[in-house]
Amino acid sequence: MRIGITCYPVYGGSGVVATELGKALAARGHNIHFIAYSAPFRLAHVTENISFHEVNVNTYPLFEYPNYSMNLTSKMVDVVKYEELDLLHVHYAIPHATSAVLARQILAGEGVHVPVVTTLHGTDITIVGRDPSYQTVVNYSINQSDGVTAVSDYLRRETYERFDIQREIEVIPNFIDTARFQRLNKSHFKQAVCPNGEKLLIHVSNFRPVKNATQVVDVFHRLRAEDQPVKLILVGDGPDRSAAERKARDLGVYDDVRFLGKQEPIEEILSISDVFIMPSGSETFGLAALEAMACGVPVVASRVGGLPELIEDGDNGFLCPLDDLDCFTDRVRAMLHDADLYERMSVSARRTAEERFDIDRIVPLYEEYYERVCSHSSLQLQ
Repeated sequence: MRIGITCYPVYGGSGVVATELGKALAARGHNIHFIAYSAPFRLAHVTENISFHEVNVNTYPLFEYPNYSMNLTSKMVDVVKYEELDLLHVHYAIPHATSAVLARQILAGEGVHVPVVTTLHGTDITIVGRDPSYQTVVNYSINQSDGVTAVSDYLRRETYERFDIQREIEVIPNFIDTARFQRLNKSHFKQAVCPNGEKLLIHVSNFRPVKNATQVVDVFHRLRAEDQPVKLILVGDGPDRSAAERKARDLGVYDDVRFLGKQEPIEEILSISDVFIMPSGSETFGLAALEAMACGVPVVASRVGGLPELIEDGDNGFLCPLDDLDCFTDRVRAMLHDADLYERMSVSARRTAEERFDIDRIVPLYEEYYERVCSHSSLQLQ
């Protein structure tokens, strides 16, 4: 198939999933056309059957704010026509689904038909979509899509509760390339970070307030106050990074914490880590947690959103009540002190990634869904 994929090309779950999906589909023989305002973060290079089409945002004195949605729509129309695409797959409802639906309508007027599949990832429903100024548009764009998927059952339920959705939403979970994300032998790296054999805690996020990165520092401080031999790495960047840095300095643990910013490939850092801490206030799936689990790193996370669909409490990780720092500290401590418990959870975390979320299990679900959408769309035209 010839498939157009649009996503936010920045450091974040929806862009990562969209890019990895496109690369996987290309490896399976499909022709993939990424349409975005810049090259996706995980798209290292184009290949024979992967193309990138940049959306240029024009500025005019008349427009106080550049209109990216209209530029995206125009680019979609051009790429569909001249690359003869079979399908547009857009990730994130605003503005991608809206632009795709409009592009489909414009193309229909020219006798060109292209189905639109929209994948919902989370904040497009739980945060952005909740804004009254967007709600009507989100509702329309989802209902007008030819196919809609969500990355977790939790997000599917949330979408039905928050919007007036008249169509079926298919749950196709996020995935992981377990051949890439596995524990690597990086003992020299671990020795450099933990020269005295300390255990290494890790947090990876975009440091938005909902990720509660400062709570990670609080938990680490509690463990250091008990003289636990631990170090902490925080990977990523965003609005709360400075607050986390300030808290580490105020609590006197800054010398044992490393802020690495955005890093790629993350699997090398996960390979030297022992416990992943995720105290998020909201997670529709938890891709960062899955990446850790694939590397055999058990996760201690909030019992929120879609995380219970990924983490089974006491088996492949631990779930704690939101904002319960006592629970987080206790669960991390338990894994640091009980070698048998840790080994069992590490093995189970890796097995979960392999058996339920491996890329070779999930990508065929998208291919099957594309075929169904295209077939149904063709029947409607007859």
